[in-house]
Amino acid sequence: MSDKTRKVEIYEKRFGIIAIEKGFITPDELIDGLKVQVREDIEKGTHRLIGTILFDQDIMTDIQINEVLEVLLGSNVSSQ
Repeated sequence: MSDKTRKVEIYEKRFGIIAIEKGFITPDELIDGLKVQVREDIEKGTHRLIGTILFDQDIMTDIQINEVLEVLLGSNVSSQ
């Protein structure tokens, strides 16, 4: 597994956890979105970020996604 793949996986897990903690999505919605992601990875050979999938499914808004990303970027900056 490449470093880039590992970073994406960490981002994916953290994005979902933060979105749940903020009350934007439920655990079941995250699981369903991850199933879509894996299915697309296998069947189409494409990888969409979980935030994009949840947005396309009208589960999260762009404002909510940006709020989660702000938390992620803030924690990445402070942990370096």
